[in-house]
Amino acid sequence: MRDPAMDDDMSDPSTAQAPEPAPESAPEPAPAPVAGDVARERLGRALLRPGRGQVVVAVLLAVLGAAAVTQVRIAGRDDDYAGLRQADLIQALNGLQAAARRTEQDINDLEATRDSLRDSNNKTATALEQARQELTSLGVLAGTLAAHGPGVRITVTVPDSHLSVNLLLDGIEELRDAGAEAMEINDSVRVVAQTSFESATGGIDVDGRVLESPFTIDVIGDPEGLTTALKFPGGFVDDIALDEGKVTIKQSQDIQVTVLRKAVEPKYAEPSKPD
Repeated sequence: MRDPAMDDDMSDPSTAQAPEPAPESAPEPAPAPVAGDVARERLGRALLRPGRGQVVVAVLLAVLGAAAVTQVRIAGRDDDYAGLRQADLIQALNGLQAAARRTEQDINDLEATRDSLRDSNNKTATALEQARQELTSLGVLAGTLAAHGPGVRITVTVPDSHLSVNLLLDGIEELRDAGAEAMEINDSVRVVAQTSFESATGGIDVDGRVLESPFTIDVIGDPEGLTTALKFPGGFVDDIALDEGKVTIKQSQDIQVTVLRKAVEPKYAEPSKPD
């Protein structure tokens, strides 16, 4: 049987117990920052707002890099013999040896002259002989005296006589640097320091005379040295080949240079009288 008192208690709302509220859950802790994110954040701040030390280091690194690049370029440009073949190197060495032999001979001649001048008995005769030799040498260089001796005959053939004046001048300078002592072109013009070269229709105007292809250049000097100077890679022979021309070089022990120039009288200078 049910207890009536229990029913009264259950029906009375004032006596009913309210349910207890559920406990609130604690907030979840924020995740810890990842090391990679921190590093990227620091790097970004450093790039956007670099400090004085970072700027100085960056400038020094830039200067060091520029210096390294410049040094590499200079080293590569100065090494002219790195890409040459063995035959080209041997040819260049032969030219240097010929120049060394000429220099040694000049030294020996000067030493012999000095020794002769020191001897009082032969001083006058040696001085006169030396003066004659100097006069002869100057006459050959000035083109007022004929000359013969070992050397080369160079023949330059170009289509329609279209030879660049600059190429011809480069070849003559290379011959002079190799020790050329006398030179003439086409058996008609003596080449000296005052010789002029100009472009002309159908050829090249040399001292007022138009010369046409083939150009024949007779040169007195050391045959091996002169040949090496012309055949050196990137020299006269290669330049003429690029201009669709051809160069032949014939060495000889008796090259004749017979074309003469008239001696030019000085216009203003006068010889000084001895005291």
